Amino acid sequence: MYTYRYKITSHKSDDGIGAIDIRIGNNENLYYGGHIGYMIKESYRGNSYASKACKIIKNVAIAHGMNRLIITCNPDNLPSRKTCEKAGLKLKEIVNIPPYNEMYESGERQKCIYEWILG
Repeated sequence: MYTYRYKITSHKSDDGIGAIDIRIGNNENLYYGGHIGYMIKESYRGNSYASKACKIIKNVAIAHGMNRLIITCNPDNLPSRKTCEKAGLKLKEIVNIPPYNEMYESGERQKCIYEWILG
């Protein structure tokens, strides 16, 4: 598995407004944790930067021959759910995290699984 990390900037500045990473490959942990993770600094939220970054970064997955991506979030994280939908992903299911998964061990119990069919 490969991971690429990028700084998110606005067009008008090199100042970082957030970060995004993409994990290339497939395994059970990625199903619960997702291929893409992002963070936008609080003062920049609400401007669709995360969904725009997701649309750009999917090209990395396509270049690696991937045909689908998963992004996950907690069911109560409405801003992340909106980001996934705005980027073009579809909610596949809400799943219980298995007790052996490290996210379960850190207190998480469910994930929304958003799927993006590429191509």
